[in-house]
Amino acid sequence: MTNRYAAAGVHLDAADEAKRRIAELVRTTRTALALGDIGAFGGMVRLPPGYERPVLVLSTDGVGTKVLVAARAGIHDTVGEDLVNHCVNDILVHGARPLALLDYIATGRLEPDVAAALVTGLARGCRAHEMTLAGGETAQLPELFQPGHYDLAGTIVGVVEEGAALHGDRVRPGDVLIGYASNGLHTNGYTLARRVVFETLGLEVGDEFPETGRSVAQVLLDVHRSYAPAVTPVFSRVHALAHITGGGIAGNLVRVLPEGCEALVDASGWRWPVVFRVLMRAGRVSLSEMRRVFNLGIGMIAIVGRDDVETITAAARRESIETWLIGEVRAGTKGVRFAER
Repeated sequence: MTNRYAAAGVHLDAADEAKRRIAELVRTTRTALALGDIGAFGGMVRLPPGYERPVLVLSTDGVGTKVLVAARAGIHDTVGEDLVNHCVNDILVHGARPLALLDYIATGRLEPDVAAALVTGLARGCRAHEMTLAGGETAQLPELFQPGHYDLAGTIVGVVEEGAALHGDRVRPGDVLIGYASNGLHTNGYTLARRVVFETLGLEVGDEFPETGRSVAQVLLDVHRSYAPAVTPVFSRVHALAHITGGGIAGNLVRVLPEGCEALVDASGWRWPVVFRVLMRAGRVSLSEMRRVFNLGIGMIAIVGRDDVETITAAARRESIETWLIGEVRAGTKGVRFAER
């Protein structure tokens, strides 16, 4: 008899093979806090010992249309690692230690090799942060996705001591802004970047990206940097953190400012990486739009007291992450303003 579900576009045998391979990768991420069986209906992790008032910090995100670049290049593991690092950074801004991640892969037809590559990246990112890939979902949705396309999202769970959680309420006028170097576009602005690169410039993934000596695929698939190794050792010195994602510096920095505080960003305090300069010039993108869409070379901003700058920057140097003093907090209407020297 005809397999009617397969005829409708859902291939259960492929799903079973993908799940078998995924389970092997998930097993490599299990920590001492992991409970339950792999493949169960829910993932379980213990809270680590030593917390008096533990608070769970949760966040959900995806990697946007960067997955279209991955599909175009046939390179799928890097976006898996992107997802982990993006999610880690999102809870890092609250001072949280990552415990576990759940992933969601949706596609038209599940290809075991692609799914395994995605989870290879997820597992690599989880192991780097000593967190468990606690479970996930692989969905075949042939009427929603074109062949070869997929979406990738994840939910992270972390923990922080209630009294140590960062909310932005410690920020004061006189504090300074430390910008941490990004590793390219990270996971934002790809709809505009793809249009400029593939349509305006007419490039393909194997072509050289202008002024870099690297391919388009290499530049656009650079992995979203995790700032956990650089920031975690100095949490006690940090007044607030802002992960610079969609919305750019202004749209994210304002989220951690208390009322009565204005952040003044020195627009000449760092040099944009070449990828952003090329996109702006080739795409004829205005400065204001560049600032709203892209991170412009700053992936994380720490707001700290002036006396703690050297301690904070030294921790970043130990992890080979460049930093710059890019502004200050002043008394004023809550907001972010750019200024040229």
